[in-house]
Amino acid sequence: MAEAVELPSRLGILPFRNKVLLPGAIIRIRCTSPNSVKLVKRELWQREEKGLIGIVPVRDAADSASVGPVLYPGAGGDSGDRNLTSHSSSSKHKAEGKSQEAIHWHNRGVAARALHLSRGVEKPSGRVTYTVVLEGLSRFNVLELDARGTYYTARISPLDITKSEMEQAEQDPDFVALARQFKLTAMELISVLEQCSNELANFYDKQKQKTGGRTKILLENVPIHKLADIFVASFEISFEEQLFMLDSVDLKVRLSKATELVDRHLQSIRVAEKITQKVEGQLSKSQREFLLRQQMRAIKEELGDNDDDEDDIAALERKMQSAGMPANIWKHAQRELRRLKKMQPQQPGYHGSRVYLELLADLPWQKATEVQKLDLRDAKERLDSDHYGLVKIKQRIIEYLAVRKVDHYQFLSLLMYVGGICLYDLSALQLKPDARGPVLCFVGPPGVGKTSLAASIAAALGRKFIRISLGGVRDEADIRGHRRTYIGSMPGRLIDGLKRVGVCNPVMLLDEIDKTSSDVRGDPAAALLEVLDPEQNKSFIDQYPFRGHSFQEHECTVVASFRSRHRTGSLLFCLEVLPSYTLVASPGPLDVLSYLNVPYDLSKVIFVATANKVQPIPPPLLDRMEVIELPGYTSEEKLNIAMQHLVPRVLDQHGLSSDFLQIPESMVKLVIYRYTREAGVRNLERNLAALARAAAVKVAERDNAAAISKDIHQLSSPVLESRLAEGAEVEMEVIPIAVNNQDISSVLRLASPLIVDETMLENILGPPRYDDNETEERVANPGVSVGLVWTAYGGEVQFVEAATMAGKSGLRLTGQLGAVIKESAQIALTWVRARATELNLVATGEENLMDSRDIHIHFPAGAVPKDGPSAGVTLVTALVSLLSQKRVRADTAMTGEMTLRGLVLPVGGIKDKILAAHRYGIKRVILPQRNAKDLVDVPSAVLSSLEIVFAQRVEDVLEQAFEGGCPWRQRAKL
Repeated sequence: MAEAVELPSRLGILPFRNKVLLPGAIIRIRCTSPNSVKLVKRELWQREEKGLIGIVPVRDAADSASVGPVLYPGAGGDSGDRNLTSHSSSSKHKAEGKSQEAIHWHNRGVAARALHLSRGVEKPSGRVTYTVVLEGLSRFNVLELDARGTYYTARISPLDITKSEMEQAEQDPDFVALARQFKLTAMELISVLEQCSNELANFYDKQKQKTGGRTKILLENVPIHKLADIFVASFEISFEEQLFMLDSVDLKVRLSKATELVDRHLQSIRVAEKITQKVEGQLSKSQREFLLRQQMRAIKEELGDNDDDEDDIAALERKMQSAGMPANIWKHAQRELRRLKKMQPQQPGYHGSRVYLELLADLPWQKATEVQKLDLRDAKERLDSDHYGLVKIKQRIIEYLAVRKVDHYQFLSLLMYVGGICLYDLSALQLKPDARGPVLCFVGPPGVGKTSLAASIAAALGRKFIRISLGGVRDEADIRGHRRTYIGSMPGRLIDGLKRVGVCNPVMLLDEIDKTSSDVRGDPAAALLEVLDPEQNKSFIDQYPFRGHSFQEHECTVVASFRSRHRTGSLLFCLEVLPSYTLVASPGPLDVLSYLNVPYDLSKVIFVATANKVQPIPPPLLDRMEVIELPGYTSEEKLNIAMQHLVPRVLDQHGLSSDFLQIPESMVKLVIYRYTREAGVRNLERNLAALARAAAVKVAERDNAAAISKDIHQLSSPVLESRLAEGAEVEMEVIPIAVNNQDISSVLRLASPLIVDETMLENILGPPRYDDNETEERVANPGVSVGLVWTAYGGEVQFVEAATMAGKSGLRLTGQLGAVIKESAQIALTWVRARATELNLVATGEENLMDSRDIHIHFPAGAVPKDGPSAGVTLVTALVSLLSQKRVRADTAMTGEMTLRGLVLPVGGIKDKILAAHRYGIKRVILPQRNAKDLVDVPSAVLSSLEIVFAQRVEDVLEQAFEGGCPWRQRAKL
């Protein structure tokens, strides 16, 4: 217990709204409002052990039945029985963060000290908070209440009883009788709590005798007037009764009220115990509901009404029996079904168990698409009809489909067929049932047909197609499934996709496999390793390893609450110190580690993946796939795709036909060259759709949309003539709607179709976005060179600009550049400075190229991040052009990494870069000599329109980049 503390004349006041802290009681509070935070900081945090504050009860004006004399802050008051009322419009006088109203301050309070004090900072607001464990010490009377800054202070007078007054009171027979009665009642309460708290006794069996002994020692040693406050503080009593105990300065009145409250609590516990004993002899609520439901089920059977949960479970059982589960999985499903039958529909786990069993019943364990005889000729024709160009990609797909059992002659015939010669009946080749081909991964920019190629593979094999989108997936549970212990748990996307497709051998497309990311919830790419491994996915389980957790509960004093919320009583808790214990979480029999939790065979599924770029895919996952690159289409391929596929599809989507709208080939070519510069055809299709929408509006606005002939034609029907000749009645006869033996739809057409011309093109699509003269205009001044770069959206042309100004030999780089490209710029500048004399870039007598000069290199399109080593030769060319004041050839673009010694190293993405140069109208491309082998993949039509120049050293690049060769012996004019 707390020793007697001498109170100062003034205390900082912390208001307690509708709550009272009594002497000897301990309470934990959290201060978040600016007023209380300031008070705790100044009065407790800064003063440490010497800090004291006053706790004064307050109540809202609306909660007060009667209000005594009003005292404003700063006014004095006597010690009479009246309340202090404070009015303030400033937000600084709010009590614990609530809106400021007229609040009534009690005229008495309790001084308190901090047993524990901690400070915290809330994120992201940065607000400081304090957590305080307060112990009540003694009562005081409020004489004067003032506002000090953001909180209140009060002039007080102590009301604690002195030692002489206590000795005098112990001589009073009435006081002695009241004290004896209080102790007897308290001991009886403790005995009842020890007898009726069976659950508590079982859990703390070792401490039961120790707890009772400590409580009895407490009753014998603690002064009676303090003991009364401690006991009452542990009960749940009204605010008015708490105020009465606080105002009970007289010991007799305090003991009398405390005895009354303890006795009332004792009687309530006895009544609760009697009710519990009476109910335990009767049926529990759940048993009674079970009996009533059994009777209701019997009544429904007599009435023939079988639409209940019993019939649903029986139907579910029949469905599970017909699902064709393997023996081990069927055994597991039966165990789950028996568990479900024992549960009531109102139980929390009933719905989850039923949904789980429905999933087991819906999964295609044995149901598969019938494997038909594959005709490679039909498959090739389908690929050619669905996709234009992509010769090598389609050839690889044909090879992928041609995995089968063949003899020697069939194998030779197959090779000849792939080469374009067919000497054998390929339709007779039979598929190998257990063939496991590689997982194809189509990599390329958007709009080049990656997803449609996967759909064509499914159509060629005669299998169902399912697409699983992995873009943005960052939770491992999306692949493996959630644990069924969680509310709202679901199976993984693969298992859910198989449930939706309904067969166990579909073609499954893992779309955007490069868009997955990892965080604290796991790595989806790591979960895909098992899915795409043919040696492991035949027993795929959508689960992840259990991660055990240890929870350490350290020794602590239970002081958070002093109210008896249960018949076991919280009084014994608040007076005890619990020893430390360790609880280690481990998976029990009901701790399900996954959703499906049984193996599923994925080896029959044909997986195909798509990605925009290879770099984000982890190497172990990339090793399980065969990458097939789709770099993009040439302008000629786009034109053929548009005329054969896009234009008919756009017209069909907008309800038009060639009778209403005609887009000539020349106009499609203008759209390709002037409005789109992409690797795919999505923007091309969007522009064609804009033309179709404009045409649909014009068709709808035409007054003479349907010019119908006014001539009346005689309709003849043999049946009609014969029935009329016989005099019979004719009800109805279906007569073909035709005019002069021609379908009437040929009559309902526009007088003249709408033909797109160049004027209409600019009115609808706007002015051309791209110009063939852009490159020539950009390189009109020295210091600009043209580079070729690779992006996730295909190849692009990148201009590099350089400028010089007076400075201190500095290099400035702009354009949102990465670390690698910045290093390339440093290497390029070093190479140029080292060979400035050879290149005649410095005047006679000068030694340093950068004396009193700064160079600024900029990559336009600054909003786009740029990185990579392939801009090395482009940077050198721009610097030499700037310092020699000689322009770079406008028809030349280049790519290549350079070393500090001037070697030109090979780079990647050659096909994409050459296609980008072809789209921009560039005629010459400078490539590293070691990239000559990559030209095999470039279409011959593109190569024939370009002049490819190879370079081994940077000097070769400079010789080809300038008109008339490199400025070796020309004096620079700076």
